[in-house]
Amino acid sequence: MTGTVGRVKHPERIAVIGAGIGGLCVAARLQKAGHQVTIFEAADRTGGKCRTEWIGRYAFDTGPSLFTLPAVYRDFFQRTGEVMGRILELQEVQPAFDYRFHDGKSVKFANLSRKKTLAQISQSLGAEAAAEWDRVMLQAEAMWDVSREPFIESELKSITSLLKRPRLFRDMKVIAPWKSLRQLKIRSPYLAKIMDRYATYSGSDPRFAPAVLSTIAFVEEAFGAWHIKGGVGTLSERVTERCQKLGVVIELNTRVEEIALKDGQVAGVVIAGNHLPFDRVVANADAQFVYEKLLAPTNKVLKVRRQLAKAQPSLAGFCLLLGLKPATTPPLAHHTILFPTDYDAEFEAIFTKQIPVAAPTIYICAPHDETMVKDKGHEAWFVLVNAPRHSSNQSDKKRTGFDWSDSEFNRQYADSIIDQIEASGIAIRERLELLEIRTPLDLQESVAAPGGSIYGNSSNSARSAFLRAKNRSPISGLYLVGGSAHPGGGLPLVGLSAEIVANAILER
Repeated sequence: MTGTVGRVKHPERIAVIGAGIGGLCVAARLQKAGHQVTIFEAADRTGGKCRTEWIGRYAFDTGPSLFTLPAVYRDFFQRTGEVMGRILELQEVQPAFDYRFHDGKSVKFANLSRKKTLAQISQSLGAEAAAEWDRVMLQAEAMWDVSREPFIESELKSITSLLKRPRLFRDMKVIAPWKSLRQLKIRSPYLAKIMDRYATYSGSDPRFAPAVLSTIAFVEEAFGAWHIKGGVGTLSERVTERCQKLGVVIELNTRVEEIALKDGQVAGVVIAGNHLPFDRVVANADAQFVYEKLLAPTNKVLKVRRQLAKAQPSLAGFCLLLGLKPATTPPLAHHTILFPTDYDAEFEAIFTKQIPVAAPTIYICAPHDETMVKDKGHEAWFVLVNAPRHSSNQSDKKRTGFDWSDSEFNRQYADSIIDQIEASGIAIRERLELLEIRTPLDLQESVAAPGGSIYGNSSNSARSAFLRAKNRSPISGLYLVGGSAHPGGGLPLVGLSAEIVANAILER
């Protein structure tokens, strides 16, 4: 993509609603270019979902716990006047993942080395499985090559704009948008589970999610899995500092009540009943929240609401924050995944029955980072299981989620997850010093994510990319950035979303 460089001839006053990573990054880019940017954040801190939280003597990455495609943020810092390597210390995660299965089999995926990963697969699962994974990764690499520019790095305006591409038919044959992840036909049941997991990276159901999501596996392999020393939330702190040094005004504890319109275009924002004039507004909030709560129901707004309603919300997460005393056994890998016997039962529970998963896949992030604990030898683990989104209306026949407000149920569910970790051979109860529970309801309340859906909408169909909120709203002067807008959730895509929005504004 072209970078946001140079200074604008006619500076404008621009409001950014929300100080998540997307809002911060677009604010810094626009301020660097010469605009006057103010961020309004309802919470008492910046970062949105990207945060490292200290609880007692332990620190936890309660949002993103993996840093991929670091070039996206290396470019951001360079374009806004800083060198990423000077302010962030990246640590290679090796192995990238330790996958463990219900029958005792396991396989470790090496970081930045397909050769080593294939050797591990061959040793654990057999040469045929290794050859199969190599085939799938070659296909994923080809998909990445043709989808990166039009679908990820560029503003996705409409299906019509894609139809005009000269290599459309060749590209479509490679991407195969009609094919789901399951239709990759991975014969090894172990590798099939690993590939299914990449659907959950976007909050989606692998039974229906498009095969192009396999590119996430390729991206991790090709560009690496990284940890940021001090916690991934350090990224949001450094981006905030970049905003402040550039002169962006950040107003915390300030909730925007309405995006004001005049003659069908943005006129400013309303805060505590007061209208503040702005030339443009960038919303770094959930797209559904923006169109349903912050905008008057004009014809254009109602049309977008109907479009967003067609998409299926992404899954949510039930999290445990575990502070552990020193172990007598070797430490876990930075990322350990415990797969259940029946993975399909997990997706049936979440997306169809919308109930907590009895035997879920368990993701354990155990950073090898001494700066995230106060006492030597102690460990801070972030444990995540996929979960249905929160909904308090359980009498609704459509059943749009699960009610996560029952604290006693949540404690029992947390206890069952710890039991399952113990049953896998990982002893933690005797080491447990701190336990905190985070539910989808907690995420909804902390960052205004409806239902606690981590990624806004899921990618459960070939049309999902076009059902996601566009970066350039049909309302003149309004733009959307962040995980619920194009190109989607996760740190790399949110960073690209900010670049897309900044370029859309600066092209004028």
